[in-house]
Amino acid sequence: MTSTFDPHQTPQSSRSPQSARSDQSGASPRAPVSNTGGGTKPPSQRPGSRLARWVLQLAGWKLLEADLPGARGIVVVYPHTSNWDFIVGICYKWAVGWQVRFWAKSTLVEAPVIGAWMRWLGAVAVHRNNATGMVGSTAADMLASDEFWLVLAPEGTRSYVNGWRMGFYHLWQATQVPLVVAVIDYANKEVGYKGCLSQPSSTDADLEFARIAAIVDGAQGHRPALQSPIKPYVRPAVSNDAANAPNAPH
Repeated sequence: MTSTFDPHQTPQSSRSPQSARSDQSGASPRAPVSNTGGGTKPPSQRPGSRLARWVLQLAGWKLLEADLPGARGIVVVYPHTSNWDFIVGICYKWAVGWQVRFWAKSTLVEAPVIGAWMRWLGAVAVHRNNATGMVGSTAADMLASDEFWLVLAPEGTRSYVNGWRMGFYHLWQATQVPLVVAVIDYANKEVGYKGCLSQPSSTDADLEFARIAAIVDGAQGHRPALQSPIKPYVRPAVSNDAANAPNAPH
């Protein structure tokens, strides 16, 4: 599905009853903006790249746009089922001018050559052996920064898993910042902002995930069979034999 985007015209999109309910459950509707230059922008915005916009439109993508609401927050991107998602996502970031950072493997971020490029893109190193502390340190950095938006794919993998990894959720609860829900929807060829939850409404993970699911509204990944359900990830139980194995973690 292709469309011609006019940056000075309010975009129109069809909204299902489920989308309408997402606004009633606390999601902020999309605020259309022009990101091709001119006007005063919030700290998390820069003028967008016309080249990146042209590339996406040439490939048939419709850009769902809005300014990031404030100087600090979290963006969750769903679904994530293909390496193409990174390319589409980076082009969208450049096209609309979002200034965001993302978690990446420390082996990539700290590599001699590719590491400099990753840091330029906005990568923040994650050390796998200290993943639990990463949430706390990121929360402290975010709240202490004048400008800090973190974007991540909460599925944590391109393969099917039984739910979303909880790092983003714990970070959201710790910081109480806005949570922007973005999609890369291959079925409708739409990429970008779908809605925003200004802050958690409770500490009930199931309730908060239901609010997120109402915004996503059926977006499909490049490989739909691999996208994970929008619910908290449950770690598989370890059998007694595996737990008692010589190299099993204790």
